[in-house]
Amino acid sequence: MLIVGDVVTDVVAVHPEPLAPATDTAARIRTLPGGAGANAACWAARTGAAEVRLLARVGSESARWHERALVDAGVRPRLVIDREEPTGTVVALVGKDAERTFLTDSGAALRLCPADWNPSLLDGVAHLHLSGYLFFADSSRELARVALRAARSRGVPVSVDPASAGFLITLGPRRFLDAVAGADVLLPNEDEARLLAGLPEPAGLARAAAELSRRVPLVVVTRGAAGALVAERGRITAEVAAEPADAVDSTGAGDAFTGGFLAARLAGADPAEAARAGCRTAALAVTRLGGRP
Repeated sequence: MLIVGDVVTDVVAVHPEPLAPATDTAARIRTLPGGAGANAACWAARTGAAEVRLLARVGSESARWHERALVDAGVRPRLVIDREEPTGTVVALVGKDAERTFLTDSGAALRLCPADWNPSLLDGVAHLHLSGYLFFADSSRELARVALRAARSRGVPVSVDPASAGFLITLGPRRFLDAVAGADVLLPNEDEARLLAGLPEPAGLARAAAELSRRVPLVVVTRGAAGALVAERGRITAEVAAEPADAVDSTGAGDAFTGGFLAARLAGADPAEAARAGCRTAALAVTRLGGRP
């Protein structure tokens, strides 16, 4: 499997009490390797994918640290060194309920460009996964399109994780869906699914998932503690319960689901079985700080 996506440095701040404006709030703070694409790659390797490759762009100041972390996680990284911008940084503010709010400086991550692509990256690859963050900047969006077209020409299935409801609003749902045309699998969360389906607020999530699966053959919507919905070619085919977990930090839970789901699919699981595997992986992810195994 090849994942094209983002590697960032996560600064995770867990604050049991609400933020106190204009003064101090006690927190437990850790600096950890992260990034949606990188996290998914690490969880895919952790859950049994035989070979996971990652293409991403990082700054020179932390390239060796990130490469070592990926290799230690069982991922084969190809990190393009950006000489102008530092590695992207995400500050994750995690409240008492384990939910997180992100402050994002994309840095080098979204400066991936078609020149960073090589057709040989797909040699021996059975699946291509694209992090949705790539579609939110011009250069990385064009790289994602090049990779998607190359995969389609080889008959390699493609999945996409929309990544961010906030960035989707800025880009526009229609532009995003046009850019991912030809993908085989879409992995949105609830907010992303509703935005992309473009349905009025009263419309149910199941209808949104079903509508999206008319554009992308397989849609799996993650719903946090409510599990996941599976939609195929215009209809809901499975509703999967979440695994119980004592949540500490929800950072990277969706990435963990993606990694577990893709590893299971590559091992031959049907969509519902793969969604269950994704839920198991996400349940493990929320019990620890950060987005990696």
